[in-house]
Amino acid sequence: MRIQDKPLYSRPCEKFEKYGEGALTDIELLAILIRSGTKDSNAEEVAASILTMHEKEPSLISLYQTTFEELYRIKGIGKVKALQILALLELCRRITRQKHTYSLKVSSPKTISDYFMEDMRHLKEENFVVILLDAKCKMLGHKVISTGSLTASIVHPREVYKVAVQKSAHSIIVVHNHPSGDPAPSKEDIQITKRLKEAGNMMGIPLLDHIIIGDGSYISLKEENTI
Repeated sequence: MRIQDKPLYSRPCEKFEKYGEGALTDIELLAILIRSGTKDSNAEEVAASILTMHEKEPSLISLYQTTFEELYRIKGIGKVKALQILALLELCRRITRQKHTYSLKVSSPKTISDYFMEDMRHLKEENFVVILLDAKCKMLGHKVISTGSLTASIVHPREVYKVAVQKSAHSIIVVHNHPSGDPAPSKEDIQITKRLKEAGNMMGIPLLDHIIIGDGSYISLKEENTI
């Protein structure tokens, strides 16, 4: 059934206008962005196919995991629509980051988890990030040091503290994700943490914590008494 053939009260745009965005399902909201479907599928059906690409039930998590190539292959999603959808996702990420960045003071591991969780929980590779802090534990910035399976040779203290020195950081925190969704630290994670802590002590830029991001959960190696 074409969307224009549905009753007015059940069409996404009309429903939005009458009841507000909160009354729409994820599929209906995405359908508004998609605007039109194909000869065989309306916009809502195209939206549903995107939201179930990586999940059994329609889920926004599936949208976060979808690549440009996957979107482009879906009938009804051309190059422009694929770029628009991915641009919207990136804007959402940036809004979340900016809300947390303005005068963000790192008071607990949860502060870091809240800031990085949505960006890192769905990544398919491990990303290792250094967070730079001033003397009042406010974030000066952060930088991805490596991408891929973490090893002591890839995550070298030299690369981490090079960034810290350039930005005149008073201290640092490092964070990385586990694509498996389980934030439990590996032996390699613990070894890397100890090397970074030793290097920080020598340089006078202490490592305050190493936080591992899972799927909706995290572990602080400071709270685990590893640091």
